[in-house]
Order: sequence, then C-alpha cells, then structure tokens
Amino acid sequence: MYCRYSSTIALKNALESIERYNPDINAFISLNDPLVLQEKAKASDLRHSQVQPGKPLSSIDGTTIAIKDNICTSFLPTTCASNMLRGKGAWFFFGSEARIKKTTDFTSPYDATVVKLLNEAGALIIGKTNMDEFGMGSYNVHSAFGPVVNPMGYSKQERRSAGGSSGGSAASVAMKMCTAALGSDTGGSVRMPASYCGLVGFKPTYGRCSRNGLVAYANSLDTIGILAQNVRDCSAVYDIISHHDIRDPTSIPNELRNRLDAQQDALLSKFKGKSGLKGLVVGIPQEFYVDSLSSQVLNVWKRGIQHLRDLGATIKSVSIPHVSLALPAYYIIALAEASSNMSRYDGIRYGYRSSDVDQTDHKLIYEATRTNGFGHEVQRRILLGTHVLTAGTFETLFLPAQKARRLIQSEFNRVFSQTNLLDSHEVNHGDADVLLVPSATSAALNLDDSSKENGGVEEYIDDVMTLPANLAGIPAITVPFKQSENELPIGLQLLGQYGHDTFLLHIAEQMATE
Repeated sequence: MYCRYSSTIALKNALESIERYNPDINAFISLNDPLVLQEKAKASDLRHSQVQPGKPLSSIDGTTIAIKDNICTSFLPTTCASNMLRGKGAWFFFGSEARIKKTTDFTSPYDATVVKLLNEAGALIIGKTNMDEFGMGSYNVHSAFGPVVNPMGYSKQERRSAGGSSGGSAASVAMKMCTAALGSDTGGSVRMPASYCGLVGFKPTYGRCSRNGLVAYANSLDTIGILAQNVRDCSAVYDIISHHDIRDPTSIPNELRNRLDAQQDALLSKFKGKSGLKGLVVGIPQEFYVDSLSSQVLNVWKRGIQHLRDLGATIKSVSIPHVSLALPAYYIIALAEASSNMSRYDGIRYGYRSSDVDQTDHKLIYEATRTNGFGHEVQRRILLGTHVLTAGTFETLFLPAQKARRLIQSEFNRVFSQTNLLDSHEVNHGDADVLLVPSATSAALNLDDSSKENGGVEEYIDDVMTLPANLAGIPAITVPFKQSENELPIGLQLLGQYGHDTFLLHIAEQMATE
C-alpha cells in the first residue's frame, strides 16, 4: 500500500508533484502543514524500522491520502468549494501561483469519523481537494476555485474534465500527488472521475462507512468513497474506515455487519486462493444500453465482458425493467433533499454573510447571502428541489420518485444470487453474483465545451450509469480498462449485492489483473 522504502521520501515526492503540477491541474485547494507531515512521516518510518520497538499502526501507516473538501477537518478548511463557507483561516493555494498563503476560511470544530480513523491509522493527510460546489456537478467545473483539469492526456491546448464532483480527489491520485483519496459519491461522484482519470473508484454500501462529518448534499444517497491507483490500495483504505459509528444514525449496526460478512464470506470461499473467476456469474443488465452510450464505451464494455469470460466467469443477460426511471427519480429525490439541507446556510448562524444590506433586516441578509454565496448550479438545484417539495408537486413528483426507488431496489434484489438481508422477505432471486456496466457514457469531455461548463442537461444525463447504485444503496466500483496508449481511459463498473463490499473488491482485483 505505502511506499515502503520510506514514507518520508514518498511524502517529499508527493509535495514536489503538488508544487509542480497543482497550479495547472488545480486538484488541491488547501494543504496540510508540511512540517507536521514530515514529522508524522519520520515517526511512521521509525515504526516500520527496527530502530523503534513496536509495529506499524495499520496497513496504511505512512500513506499519503487526500480528503475531498466536503469532509470535515479541524486542521484544514472545509469549504465545499463554495464562497458560502469561506470565512475563518487556513493555508490556501491561490490561482496559478505555486505558493501557499494564509487566508480566511471555515475550519470545522471536529474531524469527520473517517478522517479520525485515518489519523489513528497513521495516514498522512496531505490536503483537501477541489470539487463541484457542495458536490453538485459531474464535471468539476462548478467550483469557487475553478475547474479541475484531468491529468490524462493533459496539454496546454486541450484540457479535459476530471469528472465530478470528486474531480480534485481523482486528479490528485492520477497525478501521483498522493497514494489514495477520499471522495463522496451521491450519484456517481467517485466512479465517474475514476473512469475519466483511469483509476479505481469505490462506492461502498450505504451505511458501511460513516457519514458523520460529511457535509450533506442528499442524506439518503451520500456515501464516502475511495479513489486509488489499484484495487489493493482501495481495499486497504476501506478496511480502515468501514466501521459502525454511533454518531451516524444511518451507519450499519454491528449485528447486521456480522450477518452480511458471513453471507459474503460464503461467496468469497468459492474464489479465494484460486486463479481466475470460474463459477462467477456476471449479469449484464440490458437496460444500460442507452442511446447516449458512445461507441467507444460500448466497445470497451464488450471487451470487458469477454475479459471476464476469459477468466472463467459465466456471462448472463439480466433485466432491471424500471431502471429507466432511475434518472428522474434520483434528481427528484436528491434535489429535494439538497433544498432542505441548503436551507441552513442563511447568513445568520455560520459561514458567509452578505454585508451589502441592512444588517438589522434578517430577510434581506438571508436573500443577499444566498444570492451571492451560492454558485449558479447550486442555486438551480435548490430551486428545483424547492419546487419538488411544494404542495401538490410533492404528491405528483416526490412520492412517485420514492416508489420508483423502492421498485428499482427490489429489481436489483431479484437479479442477485444472494438475498438482501434488509429485504429478507424477497424470496425470488436470480443467479448473478455481480453486474457489469459502464461507469460513464463517454471518455473525459473537453473542459472548453461551454454547454457542459454552463451546466446543461447533458451533465445530468451523464450520471445515468452510476446513480442506480446510489438509489439501491448497493456497492459499486469502477475499474480502469486498458486501451491503446493514445486513447483516453474508460472505466467499467462492477455492482454487488447490499453489504457485499469485500466480495466486490476481490472480484474487481481479479478483473483488473491482466
């Protein structure tokens, strides 16, 4: 996992890469104190050496890890890439300058549970990464700090999207500014950037990793995710952060975790210690053959199917009939929840407050703060979400969307070979152990495409491959699929039954080994 010749050298290389490339790539927007990181790296090296008795704190002790800027940290600002949360003090990058400067930005009074677990495991948290404002976007262009540029195929003449909303986390790993990075995945915000940047991107089962300290976009969909160069590194980070957390009411309790682990261990026993995937049944959902799928992605999908077949897997066509409702259902539910969550940013309690109006008139403060503090895409989604929650529309849009979500969940359950332990009354199930679908409808898009940058409908449609897994709450992982040297990377996505995260990671590692 870590660069075992020396965590100190690995840190030095990471910081040099940030200094050299971040002004152009714009992956990091804040950086931890280098002196603090160097001391932690030296301590990690001592733990790994014979000089100091003891042992490493974990398998990721001394590993450089980046954190998406919507995950709370007490030692770095948490801005969600929004002007709404810039207001208290931290180290910050500015523009194209390769230097770091003290400025005023919001710092959380506590660390998110996943950050706390990483610190306790000896990880070197190197900084906070750029993102679409409050996680609302698919191309990482809706940021108060400017867009993130994809390191893959980068040139001064052609800049491509790193994907969103976790584009900064993806770019930081792809540019070797860190070994792994945390992101958040509400509708594909880890898996799409992974596909665009040629990385592994893992969205665990909803509730496996604590959301305590993750700034909410849509509570019933938000999931902490992981980006890494390979599945093994991804698994190592997952093992550290996937624990029950009493501070997160949606965290899977230990009793259910134990039952889920026993269920997936039965599946794992068929493949552990064996080469190939003989006996694995891979389902190919026919409804994912959508019109927006590019011929390039379609060809990679076919090659991925053949690759799994060559490894010994059995390929089976399956059907999830109502997955076509996933896109409208997702955006109705997500934006309704976003509208509710964003109401807390009122200019009164914390964060940005507009000084352009009479400070004794709370109504004017609220209006001016939200108008000036939120970017255009966030404002758009708040308006749409508020409309969904209005009287009349709630009954005609929101409630049917929730029913569609439940229907899609049931249809996923019926194609998997194992029963969903949350829906044990489901007695009819299929043969598939995992499903294989694309992670995106195309390769990375050009950043200079103004229709994308202005948040056109295409940006919403491009989530069609990833968001069904969020609606169902199941684990999903993007695995990069090799292409010719001059082509942009394209990822394929494996989906597993609820709670089968370790099993899915094992299958993904086998698939990625060529």
